[in-house]
Amino acid sequence: MLLKQLGLALPAYLLATQGSALGLADSAYGYKKERFSPDWKSLQGYQVPEWYKKAKFGIWAHWGPQCEPEYGDWYARGMYEEGSDQYNYHVRKYGHPSQFGFKDVIHQWKAEEWNPEDLVNFYKRVGAKYFFAMANHHDNLDLWNSSHHYWNSVNLGPKKDIIGGWAKAAKKAGLPFGVSVHAAHAWTWYETAQHADKKGPLQGVPYDGKLTKAAGKGLWWEGLDPQELYVQNHPLSSTENNLNIHAQWHWGNGVALPSKEYCELFYKRTIELIDKYEPELIYFDDTVLPFHPINDIGLKIAAHHYNKSIQRNKGRLDAVVFGKILDEMQRQCLVWDIERGQSNVIEPFTWQTDTCLGNWHYDKRVYDRKGYKSARTVVQTLVDVVSKNGNFLLNVPVKGNGSIDEQERAILEEVAAWMQVNSECIYDTTPWKILGEGPALENAAPLSAQGFNEGKGKPFTSEDIRFTQKGNILYAVLMGWPEDGVARIKSLSEGNILWPGAIHNIKLLGGPALTCQRSNTALSIQLPDLRTQQQYAVVLKIT
Repeated sequence: MLLKQLGLALPAYLLATQGSALGLADSAYGYKKERFSPDWKSLQGYQVPEWYKKAKFGIWAHWGPQCEPEYGDWYARGMYEEGSDQYNYHVRKYGHPSQFGFKDVIHQWKAEEWNPEDLVNFYKRVGAKYFFAMANHHDNLDLWNSSHHYWNSVNLGPKKDIIGGWAKAAKKAGLPFGVSVHAAHAWTWYETAQHADKKGPLQGVPYDGKLTKAAGKGLWWEGLDPQELYVQNHPLSSTENNLNIHAQWHWGNGVALPSKEYCELFYKRTIELIDKYEPELIYFDDTVLPFHPINDIGLKIAAHHYNKSIQRNKGRLDAVVFGKILDEMQRQCLVWDIERGQSNVIEPFTWQTDTCLGNWHYDKRVYDRKGYKSARTVVQTLVDVVSKNGNFLLNVPVKGNGSIDEQERAILEEVAAWMQVNSECIYDTTPWKILGEGPALENAAPLSAQGFNEGKGKPFTSEDIRFTQKGNILYAVLMGWPEDGVARIKSLSEGNILWPGAIHNIKLLGGPALTCQRSNTALSIQLPDLRTQQQYAVVLKIT
């Protein structure tokens, strides 16, 4: 019924099966029945681990071969979109995509300045309590020593085990390790590589998306099959509108459905990633789970991940799986991830926002225009998310060579300075009775699809306050320093049902004890003449 509602036309091999939409028996994957089995009823027994609830803040390296051109997100798709900025840049820098495709960009990527231990240690000093690395993107290159997929970073490009290096560095730093997996959608995402220019001197000359192994004779990729990377030996989706990729993200609206072999290979690659590198966190860039709702591969991976964590940790489940656009039942099974956005309420289940200092993939244009998020925005977003029972995952774009730039370092140093003084209002806290007060909350922007409401609401001011708590301690975070030096908290007014008792002590974190006056309109607190560069998130500790 759900498939019909989504407008999915099933191919013959799906129609011939029962149970799993792909007809892939548990035995085909060597699956053993353990605490979790691959169905929603079983996964509803999941409990978010306490370590993750307490951690609140993670940093992510969303880094791969698409960072080599340093020209923004979805480069391996955009370079095949005639007339786009990325297409024009690609032609100038590398040549026409019929002659120099994304496989050739991979060949140029060397990651020669990558030092995972230095970066992870820096992120830990900034305040991250867990670390994420991208394992593959929609470009379909595995960034580990994959035994199921020859197109990987050990055989090609930098010839380094990227995930192995990150995992080793995270373990040494004592940070839980996470991986993000994006490759399920390569099947449709790469469809632009099947096109050709519609005008100009190379009009009608196909791009390299449908090349086969035979075409590589005498070239650097001789003996390799580009179809193992591009997987474009299939008809295009029902529309050639490049923007339709978003409408088809849930495998509906005329999308070209993936083959059984493609889905099986994705499963094997992902299971190997889990078994070989033992991440505790897996982020899927998918609606709900990979290939949902056309098969149960995502459910099989989630169950396997949870069971492996239990085995590894002697009966304790420390693992997390993240999915997007989840319903209430699914939020009992996975952690809801909101991309570049925030919920506007205190959520009953732990959730996560993921966002980025700039673009997901490194973009030199953002650096040139000094367009990164400020430390102010990072800290205020962190506080806002934590007040709503969420965790905050921040991507720091990594250059093609494996380093981060000095602007990013300066921003993170400022975040580190704020965390050094104020982190007790973040780590190991829970939401208060309300998340906060102020004009920004009254003008919050609604979520759009999987998120995308950040920066669309009213900017924070000193009237905007967010609350967290730890035991009998309440933290009130002012999103600005009041012009008259007096903080006014309406939610703590005399006789307010939110705090009916007395207030015995108020302290400015990093500063002195403070005096206050309580009226029937607000708790008024006289702040010291102590404005600093961190005045955009002033933390009051109240008992």
